[in-house]
Amino acid sequence: MRNLLLIAILSALVFASSADAARPKPPVRDPQEEGFVAAVELPNGELPPKNVVGNFVIGPKHPVAPEMLDPPGGLRGRVVEFTMKSADSKIYPGVARDAGTSGKVDPADPAKLIVTTSRPAPYDRRVAVYIPKDYMAGTKAPFIVGADGPDNGLFTALDNLIAEGRVPPLIAISIGNGGGDAQGSQRGLEYDTVSGLYAEFVEKEVLPRVEKECGVTLTDDPNGRATTGCSSGASCAFTMAWFRPDLYRRVLSYSGTYVNQQWPSNPETPHGAWEFHERLIPNSPPKPLKIWLEVSDQDNFNPNRMRDGLHDWVLANERMARVLAEKGYQYQFVFAKNAGHCDGAVKRQTLPYALEWLWSDYKPAE
Repeated sequence: MRNLLLIAILSALVFASSADAARPKPPVRDPQEEGFVAAVELPNGELPPKNVVGNFVIGPKHPVAPEMLDPPGGLRGRVVEFTMKSADSKIYPGVARDAGTSGKVDPADPAKLIVTTSRPAPYDRRVAVYIPKDYMAGTKAPFIVGADGPDNGLFTALDNLIAEGRVPPLIAISIGNGGGDAQGSQRGLEYDTVSGLYAEFVEKEVLPRVEKECGVTLTDDPNGRATTGCSSGASCAFTMAWFRPDLYRRVLSYSGTYVNQQWPSNPETPHGAWEFHERLIPNSPPKPLKIWLEVSDQDNFNPNRMRDGLHDWVLANERMARVLAEKGYQYQFVFAKNAGHCDGAVKRQTLPYALEWLWSDYKPAE
């Protein structure tokens, strides 16, 4: 591990001479690396057994799951799209970081990034909603909220799984972000903030629009509500459930950004989403959450100039798996070989399986 950190530091000196310098290629990580969780290595192309918990290694091949292929004639269900404008939001009126700019490391604290080029800015947000074929108006439906939408792959997987009776008839709400990325951006503000604010935004501003635009009724049973995303969208998905388990209790996470990317800085969580495995999960009573998470062997590794030791995506997800196990959570952790950040091949292989695993114990509230 020490050698990898040295490589990263040397790479930073070469590649980070300007704000828009090319990122160094992430090192290929070994799932059996010292300090990583003990994991079962599966035969090439296979996925873990259903209804089990623990840590698993998949790859290096990632065959496409048949459920990721569009059914003949198109989706059985329907998709409704609409746009939300920042001017209508009381929670997120909109910010943006000036093009070609980035933050500067606080000389007094390497874990804190100072951003002076972020300012109010409007945005439009696309929302796409998948509604199963046999949904009956007035019925309270279970649903999953996804980040960085629209996500057609999610819709296809659900359409096929529902038709085969392998998941309940879920509504999928795929919410676009407000634009940009990382500190100083609207997307970063939404996804990297370690609080219940984004869950509040979804609850108060998105879900009522979904019910109105789509003519559906969404369940208020937290066991019938799930969140999903990749990268910062994945850490956002976990954050929603962590801070509001009264609203969400199922989480599906790809390449989760459980690292120090929160802005503005918060003294209560100075290390951003790194705090989840550093302090929040270990120091809190277990919450009624079910979590599926994935990381790749070539996932992000310190792709900025902070060099605070809190920007290793692989290590962050490994630590998440460890603390979830120690606290007795119902979780499954998948380490994917021959894959990168938010790897499309991995998602096409695993998404139907992950959805089925996540919902396998669901029983509608009476």
